[in-house]
Amino acid sequence: MPQPGSRSDGTSAPILIVEDDRNIAALVQTYLEAAGFETAVAHDGQDGLALARKQAPLLVVLDLMLPSIDGWEVCREIRKLSDVPILMLTAREEETDRIVGFSLGADDYVVKPFSPRELVERVKAILRRTAVAAPDPLGSDPGDALRRGGLVLDHDRHKVTCDGEEVPLTPTEFKLLQALMQRPGKVFSRNELLGRLYPHGEAVINRVIDVHIGKLRHKIESDPSDPHYIVTVHGVGYRFAELDES
Repeated sequence: MPQPGSRSDGTSAPILIVEDDRNIAALVQTYLEAAGFETAVAHDGQDGLALARKQAPLLVVLDLMLPSIDGWEVCREIRKLSDVPILMLTAREEETDRIVGFSLGADDYVVKPFSPRELVERVKAILRRTAVAAPDPLGSDPGDALRRGGLVLDHDRHKVTCDGEEVPLTPTEFKLLQALMQRPGKVFSRNELLGRLYPHGEAVINRVIDVHIGKLRHKIESDPSDPHYIVTVHGVGYRFAELDES
């Protein structure tokens, strides 16, 4: 699991803070550095994207209301580059904003004003959750690839292929697919799946699961409207198709 300021392979990497309010940016930077993280700061979306491309950060703390390019577009562009974890900051607490943020690939969402200590703990929780080398919460051997029909999830390489073609997943999508694939046929409620993704009790609305399932289906299903792998159990949640269904 990465230690503060490092990737899972031990190499140095900063947390990128993209925030136009210089006082907030300095406060976040101070608390993250006190927790042992390296940081880099940008005060508008354009500079944030440039630093994301140049420095390959460990995580991005991203404000939504930014000059030049807003946070939504920055998140969208970063997701084209990598699956780096993204923690969004916003002054709005509307559920719609959270759903849009998660649909773009954000990993967590903090509303201003916020406690800088809580933000640091959320950063740590995201890094624990998305660490390639983190032990699997369901207890399987991370060295064993999961094979279900034409879908293969390789823990060691943090890689998913579908019918031989690599499928790019965000860390959250990977963890969700992993939980489902490990227990084919088991029906998971949305709250159970939230517990797999957010094991440290972070407050997240359960509709987030529907967003992630929808994105997963578009990546692994030949027809997302008639899913072959991830099946909806109406009124309950989701299950991964059993082997004889795959």
